[in-house]
Amino acid sequence: MRFTRLGTRAAAVTTAALVASALTAAPAAAHTSKPLGTKSLAAVLTADKKGFDRNGHDYDILAAAVAAVLKAKPSSPVGVLADGKTALTAFLPSDRAFQLLVADLQNTRRLPGEKKAFTAVAGLGIDTVESVLLYHVVPGATVNRKAALKSDGAKLKTAAGSTIKVDVYGHYRKRIQLVDADRSDRNPRIARFDVNKGNRQIAHGIDRVLRPINLP
Repeated sequence: MRFTRLGTRAAAVTTAALVASALTAAPAAAHTSKPLGTKSLAAVLTADKKGFDRNGHDYDILAAAVAAVLKAKPSSPVGVLADGKTALTAFLPSDRAFQLLVADLQNTRRLPGEKKAFTAVAGLGIDTVESVLLYHVVPGATVNRKAALKSDGAKLKTAAGSTIKVDVYGHYRKRIQLVDADRSDRNPRIARFDVNKGNRQIAHGIDRVLRPINLP
């Protein structure tokens, strides 16, 4: 099965699904002594004005992918990332994560530059890109690092309609990996916690792109 077949699933995702219950057997959002802010994740992603660069740890390709989807489909559910009043938890693949994905899809060990990686991702089709992005969004709850570390085995229902599983591992230092639908590739690991902390929309940076299907 190819990534490009994901596009047919995008139309089935509605905005209503984005505000539905997001967690299956997962902990509730961490309590806070003051109301959470409404700064959106889109605002965080667009704050970096440098564009494509050589920093594989930021999110230039992701920001460009979100912008491309919303330009082509202004009413896309991906637009929830710009609505800071809507609670959600997102997982943000770094630029290197996208570069690794493209290299894998092209069956090469050589990582493309960020611009070439984005071009390759966009070439999968806007519906496919939309579906992949929604697979990284868990609507309805703000799950911070503290809550995530207590959620071993939890299944998170994504805005794409399918689930990802939380795997907390490590004895002395707890780490988290996310088990996606692809059983042939290493699972993404959380490399950065609590992006946009203190707001209803929170995110965690991951070192691989979550794969909603099993790739050969």
